Amino acid sequence: MSTLNNHHTIAWHHPLDIPFIHEMAKITLCMWRSGWDERNGGNISCILDEQEVARYLDITHVKRTLEPAFPVAELAGKYFIVTGSGKYFKNVMDDPESNLGVIRVSADGQQLEVLWGLHNGAVPTSELPTHFITHRERLHIDPQHRVVIHNHATYTLAMTFVHELDERQLTRTLWKMCTECIVVFPDGVGIVPWMIPGTSEIGRATADKMQHYRAVIWPQHGIFGTGNSIDEAFGLIETIEKAAQIYMLIAHLPRRQNITDGELAALAAAFGVTPRPDILQL
Repeated sequence: MSTLNNHHTIAWHHPLDIPFIHEMAKITLCMWRSGWDERNGGNISCILDEQEVARYLDITHVKRTLEPAFPVAELAGKYFIVTGSGKYFKNVMDDPESNLGVIRVSADGQQLEVLWGLHNGAVPTSELPTHFITHRERLHIDPQHRVVIHNHATYTLAMTFVHELDERQLTRTLWKMCTECIVVFPDGVGIVPWMIPGTSEIGRATADKMQHYRAVIWPQHGIFGTGNSIDEAFGLIETIEKAAQIYMLIAHLPRRQNITDGELAALAAAFGVTPRPDILQL
């Protein structure tokens, strides 16, 4: 048992009985089974509500502190559940405390406070700087934003070897692969040049794209997806990946039918979404 300063008592819970930990364990296993997160590939971070965290964890007890790659004053006081650096997604369900962590950005934005998990000296994903900059940019656009997911979605990665790396052309191709696509990501997909992962350069480039897109592709590497929930961010990546899979299955074959621009516009109107005007021009 542990006690908060407000004298509310927190009962001990098995980690997988805590909703936000169970959700992370479930989605990491799902992505590993999809073949998108081999070895320790991929990472997730999710903003948590303080009251929800306090319901299950003692937020007055800081296990240890870590130095962020850069000050994150705009995220000061925010709580996150994150995947650990070098951790295999297939192991999260069996041992969440070693593979995940609940952290809080200190009040001055200068430190990360570990409240739960990250056992045996583990640290958050090496892509945390990119996640933090992305969270910052998406929160400016959508105050309800909560989640950043990065993985190595197989067909999306394959598509970057054979398709023109132009955001308009790639988005149009994906939209035409499956009827639901323009409805799920009417804002299209962003693309950054090939860059070394884990650097401030790729973090900044990704965040710049996130000012206009909810999904950004890293050529020959993978994809970043964002959303208001884990389901939404995962569903965005899942839909892009399904379209990329269809493209890779038919790219070498002659087309007898296609979804036309007029049909895309009709779809958008029917579902009340507004496609990027620079991508769908009628």
